[in-house]
Amino acid sequence: MGRSRTLIIAVLLAAVAAVAAMALTSGSPDVSSKDVGFSLIADGRASVDFEVTKDRSATAQCAVQVLSENYAVVGWKVVTIGPNGAEDGANGGGTTAHRADIRTDSPAVSGGVNACWIAED
Repeated sequence: MGRSRTLIIAVLLAAVAAVAAMALTSGSPDVSSKDVGFSLIADGRASVDFEVTKDRSATAQCAVQVLSENYAVVGWKVVTIGPNGAEDGANGGGTTAHRADIRTDSPAVSGGVNACWIAED
């Protein structure tokens, strides 16, 4: 069981690193995020609240992660945020609030957005 947990953690870390590398190499300042909150829903489930600011006609994706006490990634999910109407959120639809419910494989203590990027068509 210890070996499979190590393998799962290694795969999650590699996925987070790949998403971060993709976000850094794209160099797109067209999207930003702000962590707003974190809560534990139940054993094995956490919720991350965040805001995303982008051009309201664009589609963005954000990698949201949940961390353990020793900063290991114990849950991870890519959230897609589609185009917004002018009446959505704040700033004429430019800033919207989101919640990601994420399954975890170990106890979690924090969570937030790792990176966001504009999705390519």
